Amino acid sequence: SVKIQSSANIFTAAQLLLIFTNETLLKKEQALTARSRGVKCVSGVCLWFKLYGTKLISHSCRPCVCAGHNASRDVVTLVKSILFHRRNPLHFHFITDTVANRILSSLFQSWMVPSVHVSFYDADELKSEVSWIPNKHYSGIYGLMKLTLTKALPSDLSKVIVLDTDITFATDIAELWGIFRKFTGVIGLVENQSDWYLGNLWKNHKPWPALGRGFNTGVILLYLERLRRIGWEQMWRLTAERELMSMLSTSLADQDIFNAFIKQNPVLVHQLPCFWNVQLSDHTRSEQCYTEVSDLKVIHWNSPKKLRVKNKHVEFFRNLYLTFLEYDGNLLRRELFGCPTQASPESVQLQAALEELDEDDQCYDFRRERITVHRVHLYFLQYEYTPTGDDTDVTLVAQLSMDRLQMLEAICKHWEGPISLALYMSDAEAQQFLRYAQASEVLKNRKNVGYHIVYKEGQFYPVNLVRNVALKNVNTPYVFLADVDFLPMYGLYDYLRKSVVQLDMAHTKKALVVPAFETLRYRLSFPKSKAELLSMLDMGTLYTFRYHVWTKGHAPTNYAKWRTATTPYKVEWESDFEPYVVVRRDCPEYDQRFVGFGWNKVSHIMELDAQEYDLMVLPNAFMIHMPHAPSFDISKFRSSPSYRNCLSTLKDEFHQDLSRKYGSAALKYLTAQRNI
Repeated sequence: SVKIQSSANIFTAAQLLLIFTNETLLKKEQALTARSRGVKCVSGVCLWFKLYGTKLISHSCRPCVCAGHNASRDVVTLVKSILFHRRNPLHFHFITDTVANRILSSLFQSWMVPSVHVSFYDADELKSEVSWIPNKHYSGIYGLMKLTLTKALPSDLSKVIVLDTDITFATDIAELWGIFRKFTGVIGLVENQSDWYLGNLWKNHKPWPALGRGFNTGVILLYLERLRRIGWEQMWRLTAERELMSMLSTSLADQDIFNAFIKQNPVLVHQLPCFWNVQLSDHTRSEQCYTEVSDLKVIHWNSPKKLRVKNKHVEFFRNLYLTFLEYDGNLLRRELFGCPTQASPESVQLQAALEELDEDDQCYDFRRERITVHRVHLYFLQYEYTPTGDDTDVTLVAQLSMDRLQMLEAICKHWEGPISLALYMSDAEAQQFLRYAQASEVLKNRKNVGYHIVYKEGQFYPVNLVRNVALKNVNTPYVFLADVDFLPMYGLYDYLRKSVVQLDMAHTKKALVVPAFETLRYRLSFPKSKAELLSMLDMGTLYTFRYHVWTKGHAPTNYAKWRTATTPYKVEWESDFEPYVVVRRDCPEYDQRFVGFGWNKVSHIMELDAQEYDLMVLPNAFMIHMPHAPSFDISKFRSSPSYRNCLSTLKDEFHQDLSRKYGSAALKYLTAQRNI
């Protein structure tokens, strides 16, 4: 039998570049005379070559560079195009900084694609190798990282495919790997399809030396074993030092040094067919390299104009890109039939949990949703946070879906502090949100808002899972657990920070209650003070939240006392109490068995009480609920008896779990529920 060795290396620099490597161990097996080269399954027989995927480097960047948090989006689109066409086990190796590691490790762990493994390496350890090279390219130091691959990648890796992340695959990457079988050089590249290296783009244009038109490094086949043998590390350094004496700096980062090296050593390059890197850059001549669009293998969006680039086939290219941009990543969780691979521990655990469920249980769908693993893409947009230094900072935490998107601008105007938002969306909706955020002047100017995408799957809204994603990704000591339908009063952020100190929350278990009100008007002259709010309350412009629908939810706040209160006051927990509170970041997570409508916040407040948190109402704080159409989940709750029965069952099970966890002290919750 053939021993399966599959792994993948991805490397990313300023524009995030991707290294896909396939390492073949051509071990002769007694029962096998054919060569082990493919990772292609034919008629149920597996022929292997080690597939190595990609390394990502995220980084802080200069203006106009899509890197750091933003670059992870490009990686996802590229990976989707690879996974869509692949028939091979893959192992992705990412060279990352701390930020990219956090984003990508969470993404791949939650994606759970069969036969895909991921490893990470620290980018900071490689910076010193190239930091001495002056570089005018917007990618900065990370645009030179490809030069270090013989050192960065594992020594037992003999071949790699290196990809920029602005690449879209239109075929199985195994076809590209197959070119190594007839490889004569050490570097495989596609000729540059613009006139950059010819030096005739403008007057006095002086590019780095290149062989003919030069080569583009968006797609590279590197024979690492041979490169190490010829002393690549020393050779590229000598080339760079020699050319920098006259050129002073690179213009196209690593591409300049690769081309200068090839100019001196032309026998070492293996020219790839142009359809393996169809470059859609400015001044490109890519149309001359193919006769039919069906000939294309790899599209390279290396123009700053991206999808707006001029090309007679641009509609075809754009549609191909958009296919993967909005493609449902859940559909890529398919097994590779005919290629036996070992399941990950997470997959084994999930399968075991599924087998324990009873499909005849009327609440099966609810229980199934609780163990569903949703894909999570943390920090979907650029995020910057500077700690206050006094350990009093508070993050507003909320979740939302596409139908509440219009609330984001208003919340950002009312709350100047950090925000952690989890958005429950499909892949296509996530792109709609991206376009909305990029077009909004308000949202563009707010970098202290963390947007975390939880991708849709299943028939229920996993509201508490989504809340937990937002809660677990805060960087402040305290959190304000809110809902996106509420607008906090102006100045609430500063008031909460002062209250944190006043009530000694660092050393005591307290939950600060922010009284909730509501308006039935879509246009509201928002009160600027407690006095204005009380006046509007008396006039009937505002109401205490849900007083006419669900009084018990907020009645313990004691609004009558709040009207005249000047200092925080303690209230006792009561059944179905669900206030909005400020707590320490290490508070209990929300119980994820509750999905859709009903008891998702009630259960959380109950657990806070079980852990002996004091509920303290703030006398000068308030938030106002804005009107909106009923959600789909509340409609199901109201119309479906089975939905309500299952919610009742989940409540009982929650009470039992609470009693087991907190002992006799939790019996009061069961008693309170029975007395309703």
